[in-house]
Amino acid sequence: MSLSEDFRLPVACPACGSHLMRVSRVRNPDDRVHCASCQRFVCLYHEAQTVLQKGPGSDSEALIEAAVNRGP
Repeated sequence: MSLSEDFRLPVACPACGSHLMRVSRVRNPDDRVHCASCQRFVCLYHEAQTVLQKGPGSDSEALIEAAVNRGP
């Protein structure tokens, strides 16, 4: 069982351009969010939640995020 889970942000990783991010399953506001591809620190989880609440930039982004971020 993994101790982390992946989710998609509308904002890409500044290092590699990936939108897939990884955070601890606990999801505390101060948990660090890392790029799932290159493992670079991107932001804190509460900052990622703010970005997700603002919503995607387009309809196609919204569809992608809905598919990737849906729960198991």
